[in-house]
Amino acid sequence: MLIRPLRRLLTRSTAVSHFHTFPPCLSSKKILQQFKLADIGEGITECEVIKWNVKELGTIQSFDPLCEVQSDKASVEITSPFDGVVKEILVKEGEVAKVGQGLCVIEVDEELLDSGSAEQTEPASSSTPAPIIPTSKFVEDAASQAEQISEEPSAPRRLHPMDPNYSPPSSHNANPENVLAKPSVRHYARQSKVDLSRLLSGSGRDGRIEKKDIDAFLSQQASSVSADCGLAAPQAQAEQDVIVELGRTRYGMWKAMTQSLDIPHFGYSTSLDLTSLHSLLPTLNSHIPEHFNPSKSSSLPINPSALYPAPSLPPVPESAQFTRLTYLPILLKTLAKAMMAWPVLRSSITPGSANGGGKPTLTIRPHADIAVALSTTTGLYTPVIPRADTHSIYSLSSQLKHLSFLGRQVPCALTMNEMPKRGATVTVSNVGAVGDGEYAHPVLVPGGGVAIVAIGRARWVWDVSKSERGERRLKVGVSWSADHRVLEGAELAAFVESWRAYVEAPERLIGEGI
Repeated sequence: MLIRPLRRLLTRSTAVSHFHTFPPCLSSKKILQQFKLADIGEGITECEVIKWNVKELGTIQSFDPLCEVQSDKASVEITSPFDGVVKEILVKEGEVAKVGQGLCVIEVDEELLDSGSAEQTEPASSSTPAPIIPTSKFVEDAASQAEQISEEPSAPRRLHPMDPNYSPPSSHNANPENVLAKPSVRHYARQSKVDLSRLLSGSGRDGRIEKKDIDAFLSQQASSVSADCGLAAPQAQAEQDVIVELGRTRYGMWKAMTQSLDIPHFGYSTSLDLTSLHSLLPTLNSHIPEHFNPSKSSSLPINPSALYPAPSLPPVPESAQFTRLTYLPILLKTLAKAMMAWPVLRSSITPGSANGGGKPTLTIRPHADIAVALSTTTGLYTPVIPRADTHSIYSLSSQLKHLSFLGRQVPCALTMNEMPKRGATVTVSNVGAVGDGEYAHPVLVPGGGVAIVAIGRARWVWDVSKSERGERRLKVGVSWSADHRVLEGAELAAFVESWRAYVEAPERLIGEGI
């Protein structure tokens, strides 16, 4: 019973039904267009493709940035003239394209093709008819292509530059390749790993970067790297201990200060009133002799040597000339006057007598030899002004100026002529010229005489020691250290008072004929 219906079913003519589907890609005709490089400027025949802003099989819309090209004159961004899909990129990044050469192939709708872009595009297919593709095969390819395109994230649509909502890109987002350079120079820069945006205006025409500009930039980077390495080395050394050997002068000072421990020191500090001396200083400055201050010329209308030649003054070197007096030469002059009244301050221990078997002896000098402590680039020196009592105030100022000049030379120009072996009997240290201190504790070294004095900085103070109402006075602190083996404390205090009498009453110098 079942065989008969089965035969009827098998012998019946079968009806085949075909279901046709039309995907969106088949709703309109697609054609392939080759996008060509247009003439972007006068005299430009070729351009280098710097960057592609779209990948193959990527969708693109009108006015979206397609690629960037660089010519010898400028960098140009090329936009897409229509909507479509980039099928193939014909010129890769870094390659050079001639004007009129195809850059890429774009698939577009024939209905949406703009006739105005015919100069830049042409059909990618030749005159030969395209092969007929089976419908089923075409449908499968289109479906797979649609799936592939849908997976790619769609880029936001870029506004046309004429759109009111368009805003130009900021400077920090600008293309670093947007500089003037030939394609060959740009290729050399890529090989040298040089970012052309870091270079300033080139040496070529209109600021165009040349190959020598890249070479100069590389050499500058190499020098900066070596300089950084050179700076890093001292910084690394600064974190470590450094052993420095003492120079000859500082080692001599080391030994002298060690030997000074054998000398019993006696200290004495006081202040001197410089008010009268301060009032006298302008007068002394206005009458500096011409051989010490050549800038001053004699205003006498009559020649003093008209009858007989006047005594010629000794020549003064330029290093010993000066234009202004200070307090120090006047203090030295008054100190020399006091030393002449106190022979013990002109004495020194006779060499060899202290270490001999007999009693030590003192040598009294006929004149006041005063040493001046001088800080130089190599260390501390004590040049001597011999016979200071025979010098005038102007001559002492000239001597100080010359010694200071010799001490500033590199290396120090002081010789044995300025530092005789016998030294001085009193040393003066003008510490007030360097610091703001008033008092100090100077150290007496063997061979440095019998006493040393440190002069501080002069200050205006309100003095009520002479009257209840008080008055404004200019005072300077002085600090003494003496060899207690030679000088008694009372003798040093009395000597300082003798010096004070000359300093606070400088008119005495006139009475004694200076």
